[in-house]
Amino acid sequence: MRIPLDWLGEYVQLPSGTGGAEVAAALVRVGLEEEGLHGGEVTGPLVVGRVLSKEPEEQKNGKTINWCSVDVAAANGTGEPQGIVCGAHNFEVGDLVVVVLPGAELPGGFAISARKTYGHVSAGMICAADELGLPDDGSGGIIRLADRLPGAQLEPGQDAIPLLGLDRETIEINVTPDRGYCFAIRGVAREFALSEGIAFTDPAADLLAAAPEANGDGHEVRVEDDAPLRDVVGCDRFVARVVRGVDVSAPTPGWMATRLTEAGMRPISLPVDVTNYVMLGLGQPLHAYDLATIEGPIVVRRARSGEKLKTLDGSERSLFPEDLLITDGGERGLGIAGVMGGFDSEVSDTTTDVLIEGAHFDPITVARSARRHKLPSEASKRFERGVDPALAPAAVELVVQLLVKFGGGTADAGVTDVKNSPAMPVISFDPALASRLVGMTYDDEQVARVLQDVGCTVDTGTTPWSVTPPTWRPDLHTGPDLVEEVARVVGYDQIPSILPTPPGGRGLTHGQQARRMVTNVLAAQGFCEIWSAPFASDERHEALGYPADAARARTVRIANPLSEEQPLMRISVLSTMVDALKRNVARGSKDVALFEQGLVIALDEPQQPAPSSPVGVLPAPELLDRIRAAVPPQPRHLGVLMTGEVARSGWWGNGRQADWSDAIAAVRGVAEALAVPVLVAADDVAPYHPGRCAKFTLSDGTLVGHAGELHPKVVQRLGLPDRTVGAEIDLDVLIGASDEPVASAPISTMPHASSDVALVVDRGVTAAAVETALREGAGPLLETIQLFDAYQGDQAGEGKKSLAYRMGFRAADRTLKTEEVNAARDAAVAAASKATGATQRT
Repeated sequence: MRIPLDWLGEYVQLPSGTGGAEVAAALVRVGLEEEGLHGGEVTGPLVVGRVLSKEPEEQKNGKTINWCSVDVAAANGTGEPQGIVCGAHNFEVGDLVVVVLPGAELPGGFAISARKTYGHVSAGMICAADELGLPDDGSGGIIRLADRLPGAQLEPGQDAIPLLGLDRETIEINVTPDRGYCFAIRGVAREFALSEGIAFTDPAADLLAAAPEANGDGHEVRVEDDAPLRDVVGCDRFVARVVRGVDVSAPTPGWMATRLTEAGMRPISLPVDVTNYVMLGLGQPLHAYDLATIEGPIVVRRARSGEKLKTLDGSERSLFPEDLLITDGGERGLGIAGVMGGFDSEVSDTTTDVLIEGAHFDPITVARSARRHKLPSEASKRFERGVDPALAPAAVELVVQLLVKFGGGTADAGVTDVKNSPAMPVISFDPALASRLVGMTYDDEQVARVLQDVGCTVDTGTTPWSVTPPTWRPDLHTGPDLVEEVARVVGYDQIPSILPTPPGGRGLTHGQQARRMVTNVLAAQGFCEIWSAPFASDERHEALGYPADAARARTVRIANPLSEEQPLMRISVLSTMVDALKRNVARGSKDVALFEQGLVIALDEPQQPAPSSPVGVLPAPELLDRIRAAVPPQPRHLGVLMTGEVARSGWWGNGRQADWSDAIAAVRGVAEALAVPVLVAADDVAPYHPGRCAKFTLSDGTLVGHAGELHPKVVQRLGLPDRTVGAEIDLDVLIGASDEPVASAPISTMPHASSDVALVVDRGVTAAAVETALREGAGPLLETIQLFDAYQGDQAGEGKKSLAYRMGFRAADRTLKTEEVNAARDAAVAAASKATGATQRT
């Protein structure tokens, strides 16, 4: 929000000598963040010029420039026309333009001098808006003053700095969502007065006093919201006035056009400029209709299924049943309430009678419509943050006064005011709460004074007090909200800073320590940690090969998604990680290894709606239990994705591509770091290749996750590199299994003995099953076991395969004898034979 300093000075008395920096500092003290200061950056001669000639010249590089002669009167010291080279083309001979002459300096320290270019000596520059630090006027090129300042009396050589407001300061602030009333000069002036401790006179008060009372002679308006959202009617106030005989071609006053420009809006026409000016000044969005295009009464209702509306931007939009419409007679749409008006009822060059709308719409209804139709507007930006419902009559009155004064119109005596606004809630407030929550002492008189300055009505007759917030503060609901107002107005800098004493203990919880260890292990292996937004879609689940019904049964749909293309919470970390992998590959990173620790939604049964509880009230234990029961399980998963080379190619020879074994090794490394033994077995689940997929389980059979090569169809549908590998495990399962302390085994100094054994098994028997049987049969002397060879061929037999293991034995207290090693080996082979049908290969 841009705040012209001289406009602010009309709403609150600025202390003598106050500049933009001082005003910005005062606003920061009450919580309004400064974005920048504008104005005063152009120095030197910047003047009005009239284009006398324009000669296009095509250059060798194909570019066409214009060699211009520009009349700047005596501004250049000679009175002779100025020769200027200009590359823009959106102006003609006779146009009044802005000319910067040699010796001037533009924003950013850009000094202007006469220089030779394109075969001419260019003595200055014809300026565009962005070159002067001004908002674009919509032309995208040279400023044409007749368009930017319609009706202004301009002459060549005239100083353009005050004309464009470049000598005046403008403060730019960031308005937080809970301070929507500061999207207006009125609201900012109120905050400045609070910060400086000076009086504030509400400009809306005189307008409300001057506004005529509602009567039965105004244009008929009906609110027929038969589908209220959250039991809240979409429109609780609608004020309508008619001004007849308006000269819509009348020029916008120069001072008004300048203020609009300084505030970042482009002057368009008198009716539009007046409504924008009042909106910026008071904070009430308004709309002007061509009365001749409206048939019958105005009816506010919800859109019908399949209904369409052509909006002011010329686009025909398909409406949704939750959209709130302004219609004539309940049939033809005149606009989407609070978002944008309709194309057919806009004020045109032939308009003479204008109907002014000042209404109050439900913030959530407006916000959802604006996002649904991708139509952010100045009106919706204000409505969705909360507009003062008592402001509409004052704003409409000011519009009527300005149209009568500058457009020559006559206001109808009829006034329509459909009012159904709920009363502001009364907050029961203990004044001692301010001192308790903030940690400094506030006396009751100080608390009452601050709340009254903010605009609240305070009844201090009993304790707790009864506090009624002002109509422009819909964000004040509870006692802590009022305490925040006391803290910010008295001053955040007054609150003492006391460092808390850290409690005793180990610091990180076991889960935090485990997650940090997992991160360190994978980072040490060359993986990069990422974060991906946890939103997915049915299309992504289908691309990953998940069964559609099963995936949908586990999915939670977001009530108000950031994107309609991703309306679901993810059920898999891999489903969102693939976007990061694709992005990196697309930008030239061919060898990529990524991991992410993130929450997923894992519904075990259909989701139950969570019960609601009043804000600021601790729910009863039974209600808390129901709320917790409605929250779906959200386990933390670890996802891994790899593509490209894990061992780089170079002059030393060929590298090695990442394969399924690397994904399995990554999971095993994580499990070993957490000291959790896991069992590995073959499996066939989406999104993995059926022959290159491993399942990880705990010793008790609890599923940990899967790893392997992604299915070729999944890779193709997602646009991933061939042979991409990945893994996804339930990290909470591993962390839970690692919670038991692990006793470290003493290191033996006795010699190590090894013995190899080759076993023939059916091809369907997994190496992990054979290894498990060998471990169980070998007994406590077995220290290590490793599969070092696997063979399938004629010598193994049809339908058979040979697995060779190297077994290492060691005793803690003695040197093992050959007989002991052979006995342990033979016991292992016997156990494997019994468990898997293995026979020893000779």
